[in-house]
Amino acid sequence: MVGVIVRLMSVAMLCVTLASTDRSKQETNQIENKIDHILSEETKKLSPGMAVLVRENGQTLFQRGYGVMELRTRMAINAQTNFRLASCTKQFTAMAAMLLVRDGRLRYDERLTDVFPEFPRYGQSITIRNLLNHTSGLPDYEELMDSARPGEPLPWTETRQIQDAEVLALLETQKRGKFVPGTQWSYSNSGYVVLGLAVAKVSGMAFADFLSERIFRPLKMNQTLGYIKGTNEVPNRAYGHSKENGVFRETDQSATSATLGDGGVYSNLEDLAIWDDALAHHTLLSAAEMQPALMPVKLADGSQPHWASGPGDADPLESKPVYYGFGWFLDPYQGHARSWHYGDTTGFKTAIERFTKNNLTIIVLCNRSDLNPQVLASRVADLYLTATK
Repeated sequence: MVGVIVRLMSVAMLCVTLASTDRSKQETNQIENKIDHILSEETKKLSPGMAVLVRENGQTLFQRGYGVMELRTRMAINAQTNFRLASCTKQFTAMAAMLLVRDGRLRYDERLTDVFPEFPRYGQSITIRNLLNHTSGLPDYEELMDSARPGEPLPWTETRQIQDAEVLALLETQKRGKFVPGTQWSYSNSGYVVLGLAVAKVSGMAFADFLSERIFRPLKMNQTLGYIKGTNEVPNRAYGHSKENGVFRETDQSATSATLGDGGVYSNLEDLAIWDDALAHHTLLSAAEMQPALMPVKLADGSQPHWASGPGDADPLESKPVYYGFGWFLDPYQGHARSWHYGDTTGFKTAIERFTKNNLTIIVLCNRSDLNPQVLASRVADLYLTATK
């Protein structure tokens, strides 16, 4: 009799599970339709657009392209379309440095002048950790470009782009940083260019090759690369665009588009899904080895850093608290733990958001500068996070 009851209970539980699965599938379809409605309103079929990915519990729930890769052939964006990641590159640069630390070839407390002995004296107090978490105080290289040759035309253009070594050379012309390292926080593209150069110097490999050999190939991210004009080609490449007077024009490159560590990686939804899996399962670094990247920075006196904008900036985050690790922002979203980053460069805007405790990842890659992928990712996240409450 007990066996019969157990079997009847098992059947009843199976029926409940199936019913729950059906409801879940129905709810999932409703969310997908809402996402498609949100994103379809932002793009027209034959305009530059975006690629969007939603993953939950290691499964791809939504993967779709909107608009075209470029305006010449008007080829549709899909999951294999490669976008310039801009500052979402920084998570790969941070991983490269962390792999060298794991190998014992680099230390977080190693000084900039240990890696580059010719660097000016102010580099003696800048550590690899300072570079990773934006507390180095290195001057902004774009500002240094503007003042490099007073009264003369700038040597860098869209076709004659500044190279990583030139960024280092500009930093070496300075006698001091913006502040004493560790005492303030200031988002630093200079720091991540230098990190890429440090990885190359310590490893003995070109930075793009290191990314390929140690990250992309092992993970089989076969279409992801650090782009170097004239050396490699981006497969299925999306080109960047800007809207001027209501009309799109291609604005794919600028004078700073050749630097690598701060924003030079191209990737697509399929490869970034692999990257998401690798982070979730600690494929490249163990959980303990990855932990430093996920610890929000504190200043040398133990205080919480805040956003600081430059003269004339109208930054909406000005004076707000900063939660940054190594290549990841770490502030929560509506009470949900999150690792995220944005990217913004000529013609491209990107966002990668990982809600770690919810096992939810949202990626938005845009090849047009008039969209806000962070806002779009948040609107998509709201649908899933609300549904799981």
